[in-house]
Amino acid sequence: MFAITLHEAAHGYVARHFGDTTAWSLGRISLNPLRHIDLVGTIIVPLVILVTSKLAAGSGILFGWAKPMPVNFHALRNPKQDMFWVAAAGPAANLVMAIAWALVLKGAMLMPPNLFTLPLSLMAEAGITVNVVLMVLNLLPILPLDGGRIAVSLLPNRLARGYSRLEPLGFPILLVLLFTNVLSLVLSPMVQGSIQVIEIIFHL
Repeated sequence: MFAITLHEAAHGYVARHFGDTTAWSLGRISLNPLRHIDLVGTIIVPLVILVTSKLAAGSGILFGWAKPMPVNFHALRNPKQDMFWVAAAGPAANLVMAIAWALVLKGAMLMPPNLFTLPLSLMAEAGITVNVVLMVLNLLPILPLDGGRIAVSLLPNRLARGYSRLEPLGFPILLVLLFTNVLSLVLSPMVQGSIQVIEIIFHL
């Protein structure tokens, strides 16, 4: 919950910085996890993934999403350009949190093993994994994920408009990819590679 809370709050803070006060006026820019819970994305989908993976004796990637941060891109000072920074803020927040957990894990590894460092290490490892999964997932170039927004901000105007029209198909596509295991096959190597990079950098 903390990972998706900071992810969504980052979108809101950056949107406000660039001129859109929608989320701020609605009281959505908050570090209170309860404000970001989405019935489907935060509760139902993770439970379904957990149950189906257990029944299939598999180890698929467990993920979910929070209630989307309301952003009026037309209210941004430079809508197309600023969209990039608003969208990138979420994955960037997850990267920062993954690095922070890596530092916690490094600190725990430097201390003598005891009843405090063992659970701390396990929590840090989980924190790294959760944030890397969220970062990689959200960077997929599928609307309405952050990667899709980033793609729209970088494409020429004509292509960007055409790509934006595909947004209603985004979540159905993701759910199909999820339950056919294609999403796990795509994400797993990227997640594992990202975690390995963090492990190499911090000598974990």
